[in-house]
Amino acid sequence: MPYALITGASKGIGKAIAEELASHKTDLLLVARTGNLLVEIINDLKVRYGIQADYLAIDLSNPAAPAQINSWITDKGYEVNILVNNAGYGLSGPFEQYSAEENRDMMQVNMNIPVELCNLLIPELKKHPKSYILNIASAAAYQAVPGLMVYAATKSFLLSFSRGLAFELKKTNISVTVVSPGGTDTDFANRAKVGSKAVKAGEKLNMTPEAVAKLAVNAMFARKTETITGFINKLGTFFVWLLPKKLVETSAAGIYAKD
Repeated sequence: MPYALITGASKGIGKAIAEELASHKTDLLLVARTGNLLVEIINDLKVRYGIQADYLAIDLSNPAAPAQINSWITDKGYEVNILVNNAGYGLSGPFEQYSAEENRDMMQVNMNIPVELCNLLIPELKKHPKSYILNIASAAAYQAVPGLMVYAATKSFLLSFSRGLAFELKKTNISVTVVSPGGTDTDFANRAKVGSKAVKAGEKLNMTPEAVAKLAVNAMFARKTETITGFINKLGTFFVWLLPKKLVETSAAGIYAKD
């Protein structure tokens, strides 16, 4: 049976997607930096759902990571019909606060990894009757976000890339789905060093990773091109489109301004 490959699978939305797919009896290949967490997840899912699973602990900010993932899949003889590009993180605060290397590492994980894995795995995905690419973007993809701008720009890239790839592959066996979650109860805010003002602003609207994962997987299997999770997030992106950009950006800057 073919496997689903999930990046950033050790926690948050990636972990929840792994469990959601396991509940569909999908075998899993999990990729993230923290091998000990992946082992715990795999052992749990194997027992609860009777699936097969394996993992690769790897730093996705390393430019060699996509080739190493592909070699691992090939050497193990794994067949893959689902690619979930979930791994990603943000850096909040003024642009000049971060070094070029810090921004480059984030851009590598958020943009280059999904593109390169699609490049490497599409030939494998084409071997199966039905295959799926699921890319996890963000509601931030629909606007410029001062104070979180490089992250938002990477997600805008992923959104645009996914739409274009979906169009190019529409006559093949591969569907491409891009899902844009809003605030979710994950470790994102801690890693991004988001200020308390932004954290408090999102607390009442946050979705659980499990709810996001269910919506994402359902959209993927329905072969939808694009989904924004949650009514409030859909409404927010509509107003971003409707309102003057300067007003939207001023509002976002106020939310993400450091305390």
